[in-house]
Amino acid sequence: MRLVSINVGLPQQIEWRGELVTTAIFKEPVSGPVAVRALNIDGDRQADLRVHGGERKAVYAYPSEHYAYWRRELPDAELPPGAFGENLTVAGLLEAEVGPGDVIEIGTAAFTVTVPRMPCYKLGLRFGRLDMVKRFWRSRRSGFYLSVTREGTIVAGDAIRLTRLSADRPSIEMLFTARV
Repeated sequence: MRLVSINVGLPQQIEWRGELVTTAIFKEPVSGPVAVRALNIDGDRQADLRVHGGERKAVYAYPSEHYAYWRRELPDAELPPGAFGENLTVAGLLEAEVGPGDVIEIGTAAFTVTVPRMPCYKLGLRFGRLDMVKRFWRSRRSGFYLSVTREGTIVAGDAIRLTRLSADRPSIEMLFTARV
C-alpha cells in the first residue's frame, strides 16, 4: 500500500446552472513533503464545513484502482489524481478492506478511518455532468474520510501502514452500500 498523490485546493466560485457556487472540489497534485494538520492538509480547505471537513472529515482518500473504471465510464474526461476531490490518492487500500476506527499511518502522520463519502451535486459540477452523482453511487466506489490522529508530514510515494480495529466491524464498502 502506498500514497500515490497528495491533492489540495482552495474554495473558489464557479458558475453552475446559472448560479455561483463555492466549491473546493478542484484538487491539484502537489510535490514534496506536505504537513498534515488536525483539520486538513497544508494548502487545502473545504468550502462547506456543514458537510465536509471538521474532525471526522478532515482528509478524503480515494483508491487509485478506481481510476481504471472511471476511464472506461468517462472516456472523454480528464482524470488526473485528485479528480474526485480527494486529498489522498492511495494504492492498495480499498473500501472493502477498511472500516471505521481502523488506523492508517503515512509518513509521520496517522489517520483514523471514519465514514464513506456521500457525494453531493458538486461532483457533477466538477465533471460538468448532471448524472455524475448517480454514476458515483452506482459505482460503489466511494472512497473514505479520515480524521487526523497524529499531525505529521507525508509525501507522495510513502508507504501506507494499516492497523485494523476489528475484523467484526463493517467495512466502508458495506456502509456505503447500505445507503445505496
